[in-house]
Amino acid sequence: MKDVRKNKIRVFLIDDHPIVREGVKSYLASRGIAVAGEASDAPEALRKVRKLAPDVIVLDVNLPSLDGGELAIRLRRLVPKSRIIAFSIHSSDEYVVRMARCGVQGYVMKDQPMAELLEAIETVARGGQHFPAGMTDSLLDAAPKSSSNRPDSSVLTGRELEVLVLLADGLSNKGVAARLGISARTAETHREHLSHKLNIMTVAGLTKYSIQHGLTSLK
Repeated sequence: MKDVRKNKIRVFLIDDHPIVREGVKSYLASRGIAVAGEASDAPEALRKVRKLAPDVIVLDVNLPSLDGGELAIRLRRLVPKSRIIAFSIHSSDEYVVRMARCGVQGYVMKDQPMAELLEAIETVARGGQHFPAGMTDSLLDAAPKSSSNRPDSSVLTGRELEVLVLLADGLSNKGVAARLGISARTAETHREHLSHKLNIMTVAGLTKYSIQHGLTSLK
């Protein structure tokens, strides 16, 4: 019965090291959990996760294309029902708390036994949290809070969220277009859509919204 329950957990693995991905997949397979999908960078992850909507995402904190915390935020917005575990070489409280602020439900160091990652996957899949011992209370305080009187960003598409973050970082429509590899007109259209969905018509307002929701590091 236990194996049947495990098989229902759909895991997506994001890590830029093929050897790490193969090692994790092999171990999880030996314990009855299959990795439903994998990615080596942020663009690939965002594209695939949108289609797969996995139960648990195991996310390498150190990716070359995008900061792990930023990617966690985007994933949380893109697939809000998926649970996220940060998989990291860093053991300092600063890293753990930062990732908790970005919305992950678990944090596992890469130098720990693989059984720790398995336990984390099972725990977060059940709706729990898995963080280093002794840090739970402080992490709960650090977790992002939701507010019912704020505009609902869950209605935004993944592309609109990307445009929102880039606009908040100070890029123009042309700058957004260049960064995402789309036309300026398409970037402008995405901006118009997200503005109407959030009922925020100015860049200053969008920037404030992004800060309030932890989508940008600007203060």
